[in-house]
Amino acid sequence: MRIWQEYAREGGLLIVLSGPSGVGKDSVLDEFLELGSGVKKCVTSTTRPRRKNEVDGVDYSFLTVEEFERKRSKDGFLESAEYCGNLYGTPRDWVEQENSLGQDIILKIEVQGGTEVKRQKPECVMVFIVPPSMEELERRLRGRSTDSEEEIKGRLIRAQEELSFAAHYDYVIENNLLHEAAEALRCIVIAERNKTRVGS
Repeated sequence: MRIWQEYAREGGLLIVLSGPSGVGKDSVLDEFLELGSGVKKCVTSTTRPRRKNEVDGVDYSFLTVEEFERKRSKDGFLESAEYCGNLYGTPRDWVEQENSLGQDIILKIEVQGGTEVKRQKPECVMVFIVPPSMEELERRLRGRSTDSEEEIKGRLIRAQEELSFAAHYDYVIENNLLHEAAEALRCIVIAERNKTRVGS
């Protein structure tokens, strides 16, 4: 056995990536994955309508409410939550199987779901993405042209509430310049991979 293996963590990393709507979680995650870190993205299930250019099974697994509730009733989700009137869930079996094989997994989920994952998997690494300012967040939300005025106002109110949870996360990344935010996430993964087991 190589010396470092005595101290290395067992299984893969489970990384939770959260942040308010419009902060650029998808963009940061896509840029991060392009860096070739070897981390796999977990495809979240949702009842939200598919947006233009989104691919089922790649961006999200799009389910009907009935399909979602059926899976949830069978404990098929590691966590599930309602956000802006839509349901989201993280597939339990896939995450646990991949982690057990040593694969690092990243979950892009909302604060409510992230809190539940932390409760069930206290070893997970929590990363919160914040905007440079609330004004910039509003600009990004309006720039998407996918939400009504009422929905935008609701998301901004929700964002203020969610930002208060950032202090409960292990790391906070400001998404001002996309490549810098993605690189910060990569550095976090490298650091966490090199942590020794607790109590070793």
